[in-house]
Amino acid sequence: MLACKMKPLPFNLCNPKKRPAIINRSYALLHFIAATSLIFYRVSSLLHSRPSLPHLLMFASELILSLLWLLNQAYLWRPVSRKTFPERLLQEKGEELPGIDVFICTADPKKEPPLEVMNTVLSAMALDYPIGKLSVYVSDDGGSSSTLHAIREAWKFGRSWLPFCTRFGIKTRCPKAYFSRYEDDLGEKGYHEEKEKIKQQYKWLEEHVKKAGSSGGMLGETCSLNSINHPAHIEVIQDESHDTNQAKMPLLVYVSREKSPSSPHHFKAGALNVLLRVSSMISNSPYILVLDCDMRCNDPTSALQAMCFHLDPRISSNLAFVQFPQKFHNLSTMDIYDGQLRSVFLVKWPGMDGLQGPMLSGTGFYMKRKALYGDIVQEDTDPIQLKQYLGPSNELVKSLHRSNHHNSVNNMDSPSRLLEETRNLASCTYEKETQWGKQVGFLYNSVVEDYLTGFILHCKGWNSLFCDPPRPAFLGTATTKLNDTLLQGARWNCGVLQVALSRFSPLIYGLSRMSLLQTMCYAHLSLQPLYSLPMWCLATIPQLCLLNAIPLYPKVSDSWFMIYSYIFIMSQLKHLEEVLSTGDPMWTWWNEERIWMMKSVTSYSIGSLNAVLKFFGLREANFVPTNKVADDEQVTFYQKGIFNFQASTIVLAPLVTLVSLNMISFAGGLARIIVKGSNWNEMFGQIFLSFFILMVHFPIVEGMMFRKDKGRIPPSVTLFSLALSTCFLCLGSLILMP
Repeated sequence: MLACKMKPLPFNLCNPKKRPAIINRSYALLHFIAATSLIFYRVSSLLHSRPSLPHLLMFASELILSLLWLLNQAYLWRPVSRKTFPERLLQEKGEELPGIDVFICTADPKKEPPLEVMNTVLSAMALDYPIGKLSVYVSDDGGSSSTLHAIREAWKFGRSWLPFCTRFGIKTRCPKAYFSRYEDDLGEKGYHEEKEKIKQQYKWLEEHVKKAGSSGGMLGETCSLNSINHPAHIEVIQDESHDTNQAKMPLLVYVSREKSPSSPHHFKAGALNVLLRVSSMISNSPYILVLDCDMRCNDPTSALQAMCFHLDPRISSNLAFVQFPQKFHNLSTMDIYDGQLRSVFLVKWPGMDGLQGPMLSGTGFYMKRKALYGDIVQEDTDPIQLKQYLGPSNELVKSLHRSNHHNSVNNMDSPSRLLEETRNLASCTYEKETQWGKQVGFLYNSVVEDYLTGFILHCKGWNSLFCDPPRPAFLGTATTKLNDTLLQGARWNCGVLQVALSRFSPLIYGLSRMSLLQTMCYAHLSLQPLYSLPMWCLATIPQLCLLNAIPLYPKVSDSWFMIYSYIFIMSQLKHLEEVLSTGDPMWTWWNEERIWMMKSVTSYSIGSLNAVLKFFGLREANFVPTNKVADDEQVTFYQKGIFNFQASTIVLAPLVTLVSLNMISFAGGLARIIVKGSNWNEMFGQIFLSFFILMVHFPIVEGMMFRKDKGRIPPSVTLFSLALSTCFLCLGSLILMP
C-alpha cells in the first residue's frame, strides 16, 4: 500500500488580474502610437515655420505629459490580487508565531486629540494575536502630559476592554467605533450586561482624558514650553497593584524622545528610529507594525494576515514589508476631495504588487525589523563596526542577535538601568556620527520617509507585498477640508521631489538596482509634481492666444486634429473604466478629474517650489501634522458634497485666478468668433479647452459668484484673482503683438 504524503496548504494565494492587464496593455500601445504621432506633428510644424513662444511652451507641456504618462503605465502592466488563510497559519504555526511591536506616532495634542490616539492604541492592543507576543509603543513628539495621562487611563480601561473583545469575539475593537455603531445581538449570555458596563467605563475614560487635555502641558514643565524643547521620557505603563487576578495585557510603553531647538529631530522618521532603538531594548520583536495615531485597527486579524506572507517559506527570505491600504471611516458619499486615494490603493499598488511590490505608505504596514538594519546584522560583524553604524550603546548592539520578546521591566535584573539606557537611546545627540537615517532605520533625506525608505529597500533587493482584505484592516480619518487636502498634498509632493533632486533619483539610482518597470513606478511618483508645469501652461497659454486669435492646435478639418481628439477622449474613457472597474460610481471620475487639476495647480506647484528652495538651501525642511479635528460646520459641508473654500490665500488665489482667466478668455474668444467672424475651424480646440476647464471647476465659479454661505470664496480673493488674471492677459497680449 503506497503512502501518500499530503503537501501542506499554502498560507496565501496570488492571482494575476489577466483581463485588466490585457485592457491596460492594449490601451498603452494605441496611446503610445497616438502620442508619438502628436510629437511628430509638433516637431514638423516647428521645423516648417518660425516657432513662437506659445507653440514652444505647448510642445514642452505635451512632452512632459507624455513622459509622465509613459512612466505611469508601469503601474498597470501586471496587476495581481492576493488572498490569505489565517486559519491555516494558526493550525501549523500557532505556537511559533513571532513577536510584533506596534509603533504609533503622535506629535500635537491639539491637532491629534489624545482620546482619538488612545482609541488607536486600544484597537492595537486588542489585535487577535497572542498577548505575550504583542507590544505597543506610543511616540509622543509633543511631550504632552495630557497624552501620558491618557495612555495611563487607557491601560486601565484596557483591563476590561480586551477580555470583553476576546470573550464575545468582537470584530470592531476600537471602543469609540464600537459604541457609536449598531452591533448585532451576539446571542451570548451576559453580552448586553457586560456591554453596558464597558460602555460606562468608556464614558468615564472620555471624561477624564478630555478634562486632562484641557489643562495639560509639557512633561514635568509648565505649559509655556513648546513641543520642540523637552527631555526624554520613557515609561512602561503598568498597574501598581500587581494583582495576579487581572487579565493579561500586551506590553504598553510611552516614549517621548528628547527634543532641542539646537538638534535636528527629522520629523516622523526620527521618532520611528527612536522607537526602533527603544523597542530593541525592551521587547525586540522581529516584526513591527507602524500606525498613524488616527489609523485604528479595524480588523483584529490583520497581524495574522501579514504573517501569512512573512512566514511563508517561499517568499519570506527577501520580504521586507506587507503593506495594507489606507482606508477611512469618515468618507462622504461624493468624496469630493478624493480622500480615499482610490487610484493609489486600488490601481497603482496592486499593479506594483505584480512587480517587486508596492511602495511603503507611511502607515498600516508590517515590517521585518531586520530589513531596517540591512546587511550589517551578521553573526561575524565586528562590534566596533556595528557601533560606528548604530551608536555607542553596547546593549543595542547585543540586541541584534537576541530575541527576548515581552521581556518586561519587572522581569529584568535592573529595570532602572534599562530605562536609563532607553533614555540615552532617545536623546537628541545619540545619532551624531552614526548611520541612523542614512543606512540604518527610516531614512532622513526627505520629509516623506516612507517613500525613500521603501525605495532604498527595493534597491537593496528586498520585496514587498500588498494585502487588501474584504474587511479593511485599518481605518483612518480623511481630510474634510479643501485647505487641509491641498496643503497635505503639497508636503507629500515636496518630499518626493526632494528624492528626485537628490542622488537617490529613481531614474539614476534605481535603474541599475531594480527592474525597469519598478523604477518607472518610483520615477513617476517622484516626478509627479512636474504635472504643475503643463497644467499652468494649458490653463493660461491657449486662453491668451484665444483672445488674440492665435491658433495653437490643428484645424478641426485637419486629420491631425483627430490625434488630439483621440488622446483626450481615450484618456477620459480609460480613467472612467478604471473607476467603474474598482466599483466606484461614475461621479468619482469627475471628482477625481477636478481634484487632480486643483492639486496640479496648488499642491504640486507649492511642493515643487519648496523642494527647489530646499535643494538650494534657501528653505528649511518642515513638517506640519494634518489637523485631525473637524468642526461641525466643516463636516456638514463635506457630507453634503459642497466645497469649503475657507482656505489660505496661497491655496485659493491660483485656483481662482486660473478660473477667472478662463472665464474671460472663453467669453472673449467666443465673442470674437461670433462678432468678428474669426475662424471657428482654427480656434475650436482652444474654445473647448477653456470650456472643459470651467466645467470641471464649476464649484469654484459657484463659490465666486453664487454662494453666500461661510464656505464661499471670499470677495477679496475673487477681486484679487480677477486683477491678476486681467494683468496677465493684458501683458500677454502686448508681448504677442507683432
